[in-house]
Amino acid sequence: MWQKPHLLTAVSDLLFLAGAAALLVAAVVWGTPRLHLFPLSEVQVTHELREVQRGELEESLSELLRGNFFTVDIETMRQSLEGLPWVRRAEIWRKWPSRIEVRIEEHQAVAHWGDGQGQLVNTYGEVFPASLLREQSLPRLSGPSGSSREVLQRYEEFAQLMKPVGLLPAQLALSPRMAWLVKLQDGMWIELGREQPKAPIRMRLQRFVDYYPTLSDARGVRPTAVDMRYPNGFALRFPASAVQEVKGKK
Repeated sequence: MWQKPHLLTAVSDLLFLAGAAALLVAAVVWGTPRLHLFPLSEVQVTHELREVQRGELEESLSELLRGNFFTVDIETMRQSLEGLPWVRRAEIWRKWPSRIEVRIEEHQAVAHWGDGQGQLVNTYGEVFPASLLREQSLPRLSGPSGSSREVLQRYEEFAQLMKPVGLLPAQLALSPRMAWLVKLQDGMWIELGREQPKAPIRMRLQRFVDYYPTLSDARGVRPTAVDMRYPNGFALRFPASAVQEVKGKK
């Protein structure tokens, strides 16, 4: 090839062009923010939001929409959005030539959690901090840290078992000793205790459902609490006023 000057000239020209192109690309990438090339013109949320407010999204992103289409920090934007109440997950894409698309997965609240200090449980059994924006009748669940998924699963199981008597649990609590306590919509408490191999929780609650229509005394007074912790029976607790009335008649 050294004896062919025209080939050397062609190779030299190609190398020169390749180097010039690389420098041009580097200059564009480095100089893009400075030259205001490829500016962002739109941020689009791809579906309707129920709980997340548009104003919250705009405030969260306003300080992060710096740079241009190539340099804007997508990951920081995602983290900022996922820090908002009601946002479970955020996904963000660049859409050529100047648009950012945002997809928000919102929490779907199914219950209050704990003592009612602004914590809710979503459909995945995850606890998240938020306040209800609309009046909703949701049950209240509680339990040790990390137990929300199990408590929600039990609530759904108990609600299914109690359908025949037309009641739903209004509250479900799991104690630190892993004992279950249910409060019904009519105010009655059910003590289910801990899981036992010979008398599983499900079997004890089914026994309550079977006897629920008969749980009244001779005057039709309903008990305030039912203790189902016994393997083969249960105990009833009636209002103090009803007990005093019976004593007075004696």
